[in-house]
Amino acid sequence: MITQKMKYALKALLVLADEKAGAGQALRIEEIARRADTPKRFLEHILLEIRNAGYIASIRGRNGGYQLIRDPSEIPISELLRMIDGPIAPLQCLSRRSYQRCEDCADETTCRIRKVFAEVFWSYLVLIESLTLEDLTRSPASQVELLAASDA
Repeated sequence: MITQKMKYALKALLVLADEKAGAGQALRIEEIARRADTPKRFLEHILLEIRNAGYIASIRGRNGGYQLIRDPSEIPISELLRMIDGPIAPLQCLSRRSYQRCEDCADETTCRIRKVFAEVFWSYLVLIESLTLEDLTRSPASQVELLAASDA
């Protein structure tokens, strides 16, 4: 499950991606918050994290604001999840980047809990690591067309 903070981050990035595809102007935080239907006070901290990661830029001045500086196809959802929410593994012993051995586990290789969650997690990981912001920008109509084409 993603946090509310992650949802706000995705909504803001979608607004910036839509703007990049259109007029391409920098948007003030108030405008991003309005379009994304997110509280401005939370968005300020979130956009700072995203800016520090190099996905957006902040532009000073009268026409300043925030602007997407990477193509949506180059912004992996898995990286955003890790940046905003932290490790995405359901168990710390399954995390590649934040691995920690479970204190109550005698043997990881025979742990039945780890085995079951590993199978589910690896399937999830393959899917989530293939997604980019561009996948989220697609309209529901185009997603239906993609599904119909894949069924053919």
